[in-house]
Amino acid sequence: MTDQHESLVKRRGFLLGTAAIGALAVAAAIKFGKPFEAIAASDILRQAVPDLADYKPSFFTEGEFRTLSAMVDRFIPGDEEGPGALETNVPIFIDLQVSGDYGHEIYLEGPFVKNPSPLMGYQLPYLPAEIYRKGLTIVSAEVKKAYGKDFADLADAEKDEFLTACEKGKVDFAAHGEEYLTSSGFFGQVLGDAKNGYLADPMYGGNKGMGAWAMIGYPGARASFREWVKQHNVPYPLGPVSVMGARA
Repeated sequence: MTDQHESLVKRRGFLLGTAAIGALAVAAAIKFGKPFEAIAASDILRQAVPDLADYKPSFFTEGEFRTLSAMVDRFIPGDEEGPGALETNVPIFIDLQVSGDYGHEIYLEGPFVKNPSPLMGYQLPYLPAEIYRKGLTIVSAEVKKAYGKDFADLADAEKDEFLTACEKGKVDFAAHGEEYLTSSGFFGQVLGDAKNGYLADPMYGGNKGMGAWAMIGYPGARASFREWVKQHNVPYPLGPVSVMGARA
């Protein structure tokens, strides 16, 4: 666990377990333009975690983080149904994970198979941290060659066009000297981590305010909700609870 991750967890635990909640509720009422008594727990929770705009990544460069943020925004855009990747701090989740054990401590003994079957699982000679560094560098170069600007500055239709080409393996990573990592492989890595960040417990940096859980009606880490398991098409009424006991 990184120092920034530890401080994030400790800060949230302190704020949610002391009288600081009152101050956060007042701040939430001001920020969201609601009466004090109308402030939901999820509004308060969103005050206890970093704002994405102010976050300083611990692994990614500012340029890489900007590109990554633009990518996950297209994977999980916010709409009237619920928050998107940016509203739930998915880029922060990925930064914390890649800078920690997930990014640097996995089994990497060969042999490695090029163009493996999907049934073979992880077949790259790279740590996840290396996958992101290599992938984002190539993505940036290919986008500038094709569009003349950074990925984050593209129109949404252009972003989707490029990401679709990546997904289909049509962006030539081999032209940059890359033997193992393909555009489709990199696309899958970012998409998978974005899903994890969107749906993971907030203690890991994403799912801000448990917004994703609240949207899908997931109870979170409640000790028991057996009475609701077989009640199909009945919305779960109690709201989610995080591992650290926060409620939304």
